[in-house]
Amino acid sequence: MAPLTYTPAQVQRLRELGIRETGIHFDSRNRRQTTFQHCINMSTKAIQGAIRDMATAPSRHILSAMEADLASLLVESGFIEVKTPTIISTNALDKMGIGQEHPLFKQVFHIDDKRCMRPMLAPNLYTVMAHMRRTLRGPVKLFEIGPCYRKESRSGSHMAEFTMLNAVVLGPDGDPSSEIKDLISRIMDCIGLDYELSECESDVYKSTIDVEIEGQEVASAATGPHELDASHGIEEPWCGVGFGLERLLMLKGRKDSVRRVGRNLVYQNGIRIDI
Repeated sequence: MAPLTYTPAQVQRLRELGIRETGIHFDSRNRRQTTFQHCINMSTKAIQGAIRDMATAPSRHILSAMEADLASLLVESGFIEVKTPTIISTNALDKMGIGQEHPLFKQVFHIDDKRCMRPMLAPNLYTVMAHMRRTLRGPVKLFEIGPCYRKESRSGSHMAEFTMLNAVVLGPDGDPSSEIKDLISRIMDCIGLDYELSECESDVYKSTIDVEIEGQEVASAATGPHELDASHGIEEPWCGVGFGLERLLMLKGRKDSVRRVGRNLVYQNGIRIDI
């Protein structure tokens, strides 16, 4: 008889508890069940210990801690933090070129004919940049950290609700491309991850500079002047970058899914709590 492996149900349960090495062979069903139960018991005890540790020494959630570190870096670098609404007008999408025929339009959570949940931070930041420019001289540096919403396909690297960091500079002192690459370098140094840059096509900006870690995109950057600028009242060069924080945390913590590190009812600080 051919050696036995874990059943699909057993593999699923083990992976839920963070056990990835499931390709083991057994000489009998009894041996398989005994080993499976031992793994479950050991993992459960470890998780219970981790939950007790969270109560013994409370700390910020890993997502909040990353947000705080990045906010401190950007404020110290002269960026103004802004907070804008998560509910935006569909007109704001139109200004970004996201009409009914656009690929991103079907991913938007629409509230009614005139309102939707923001799928990105860029529409609001465009508006804030234009307002701030009326008063400020020199570069206008802004950033926002907050949730965005998209009807994403179910996978380990996508969520319907996710956290973005967007940083933009209107009227940079130097070349916009050099400015944004320098900013990306400082942000990635703060996070503590190695990365590569690649030029990619974009449904919104036509061309972007993407930040990749082990082949996974974690951020996209763009520069202007751009054809979208006129509808937002922007007339100067600019540069901006948007990071997906949960994906950064997933890669930094070597997790198999962004759900382990984001807003979730089952996982907290990467630990499964529904045991």
